[in-house]
Amino acid sequence: MAEPETKEPGPESRPRSDRSPWNWLLLIPIVVPVLTFIYNHDEPRLFGFPAFYWIQFLFILLGVGTTSLVYQMTKRGRRP
Repeated sequence: MAEPETKEPGPESRPRSDRSPWNWLLLIPIVVPVLTFIYNHDEPRLFGFPAFYWIQFLFILLGVGTTSLVYQMTKRGRRP
């Protein structure tokens, strides 16, 4: 059985730092759904669905969008 290759630590393999100011944006999809006054009502309805349900769906899109933005802004340039 072949042993796995181990990569020697070099200058391009620095330890990852997660101390980016962009990470603060990740609080948005956590805090916004806790603000119940935003969606604690029945009207307006969208395609017959009460506001509570379709606003919950918007929270999912908010989380995906925010996470994607933070990822794009904090990823390191990858060398081939």
